[in-house]
Amino acid sequence: MSEAATEGSPIRRVGLVFSGGAAPGANAVIAAAATSFMDDGREVVGFFHGYTHLQDYHPITRRLLPDEHYRVFAHRDLVGLRNSRGVLIGTARANPGRAIEGPADFDDPEKTAPLRRVYGALVDLEIDALISIGGDDTLKTANYLHLFQATLPPGARRFSIVHLPKTIDNDYQGIDFTFGFFTAVDVMAKELQNLRADAIATSSYFIVETMGRKAGWLSYGVGIAGEANLIVGVEDVGSTLGGEAREGGLSTEVLADRIVDVMLARERRGKHYGTVVLAEGLAELLPHTELGATPRDEHGHIALGSLDLAKVMAAVVAERYAARTGRRKKTTGVQLGYESRCAPPHAFDVMLGSQLGIGAFRALVEEGLDAHMVSVTGQLDLRYVPFAELIDPHTLHTEVRFVEPGSDFFRLARFLETRTDRVVDWSPGRRPER
Repeated sequence: MSEAATEGSPIRRVGLVFSGGAAPGANAVIAAAATSFMDDGREVVGFFHGYTHLQDYHPITRRLLPDEHYRVFAHRDLVGLRNSRGVLIGTARANPGRAIEGPADFDDPEKTAPLRRVYGALVDLEIDALISIGGDDTLKTANYLHLFQATLPPGARRFSIVHLPKTIDNDYQGIDFTFGFFTAVDVMAKELQNLRADAIATSSYFIVETMGRKAGWLSYGVGIAGEANLIVGVEDVGSTLGGEAREGGLSTEVLADRIVDVMLARERRGKHYGTVVLAEGLAELLPHTELGATPRDEHGHIALGSLDLAKVMAAVVAERYAARTGRRKKTTGVQLGYESRCAPPHAFDVMLGSQLGIGAFRALVEEGLDAHMVSVTGQLDLRYVPFAELIDPHTLHTEVRFVEPGSDFFRLARFLETRTDRVVDWSPGRRPER
């Protein structure tokens, strides 16, 4: 790239923040983005642990310090980084936009106070542009910072913002696949195959819960690649299998009977073992009485890891199997997910993450964009999606991308799992067949 192609850009110092859960390929994104700017003579500042320190900034009592709250990248920091585990600058779920519920809240100085502190920290450090890396909640925060700056008086310093989509859940609008997804599927599918071998040896069943809070991409991917006998994602509730896709719309007893149907169908074929994959997000569809006092995170989401849906369902399945057959069957619940988030990245995730990182440079410096998400399509072709196309202007919420019932990907899972030839109503008011 010629110097003349980028020398007109006013961006000299770029901030980089990684927020939310870890994902394989994170360091490929960070390394590619930082290298792109630094090779073009620009400075890159990586903030430690998401928005944790930025939202606590105070111009007198808590200014941000190098090597304690942020790092000014040097080329030596990036050598051999793309294929490494973890997140170089750390991550966290700190949410400076937590109090914002709609556009009117930007007129409330108390609700926007954390955003103002983030803004103040970035201005104090003379940041000209911010690269936001994270999931849909982090995208909302990036949009909040953009909207907050729109309320500032003329002449106030402003910085551009681009967002890079990150989630192993792969439930993002505006991009085909998110970095980390294929690594997570690969890691968990291999673990599922190990459990399948154990199930064969012991004539037992494993009920496996995968990450995937809102959509079933991970559960479907893991189940397909790991040869599960049944896959249940949140999309299956309220579509082909009855019930309602809302809290209280899913009955554990009826879900257990669906699993027992599969177990009995396999027994008729001489198969006395198997694996079942459930998306963790199914737990959010359970009645409030079954959720109890489950804690919530900074974004108000149920802490699904503490609920352990797999163990809950394994116990109910064992009970329903005994009630229907008069026999006992060993069923074990296993949670999968955390072990995949910092696994060595799959080559595709390294390539995808690298392209997204370079896309941040091209969006900000070559295209002069603000309030855009960097995306790829086809053979890693870059495209840039305005925040306005991804976020509802009235609620300021993002839209989750689900596995579309009836789509070819959805049907792939249905073709490969054990068929029982029975459609089930999963709603709590429906009594399971005895």
